[in-house]
Amino acid sequence: MRFRAFVLGLMAASALAASPAAAQHRQQVRRYNSQGRAYYQGPLHVTLAGGTGLYNGDLGNSPGDNFYGLAGSLGVLYRLTPHLHLGSEFSYVPLSARDHLTERGLAFSSHNGLGTVFLRYDLLNDESVFAALSGEPPIFQVYVQGGAGLLLYDPRSYMGTSRANSSTSFFAPERNDYPALAGAFPIGGGFSVHLFDRWRAGLEGNYYFTTTDQLDDISNKRLGGASANTDGFGTLMLKLDYSLE
Repeated sequence: MRFRAFVLGLMAASALAASPAAAQHRQQVRRYNSQGRAYYQGPLHVTLAGGTGLYNGDLGNSPGDNFYGLAGSLGVLYRLTPHLHLGSEFSYVPLSARDHLTERGLAFSSHNGLGTVFLRYDLLNDESVFAALSGEPPIFQVYVQGGAGLLLYDPRSYMGTSRANSSTSFFAPERNDYPALAGAFPIGGGFSVHLFDRWRAGLEGNYYFTTTDQLDDISNKRLGGASANTDGFGTLMLKLDYSLE
């Protein structure tokens, strides 16, 4: 509970920080692209997303072995060029799964907080950003993105084939410093649809490469040398985007 309260508090603090940031970007910055066309940087966008996470590690990568939980993110996005955006997000992504090898019978549950910075590239043109035009934003936009960040993870492993509950008997942790920090490197993409005024909505998927083999609290120590790779996870999110200008 304390871990989740910490992550939710961090996300709330980022929301409060967006208010002064919005004031700094009320006037969009004018720039020129390689063809000499004037365009505007900005404005600042606030994003809110909800979805789920999918585990990929020593216990397997089958969607059917996941015990899905509700993930969420809060972020900001700022246009640098007609196609390129700079963004940052704070996310909470619970992960839980059972072993794909029934004879081992392992499972885990993990609470994960995540902070990332990323670059997003829009694949379709947006004529509304150019100074000489008064066009509308595209109804449909497709994008790819990638970045880097830090993952705060707090896993617990156990014997079982179902979701952990209050009566689950967990193993002693593999390390004594949970919650622990690891690097996380997301790559993904998505699409968005213009709803009305300053609002967009869409679907986004990302895969996160990490620098830890203990995202599930199961590594070489527990598997007796059977673990050779770091763990990772994916997210699938429904996302709302609101332009502050």
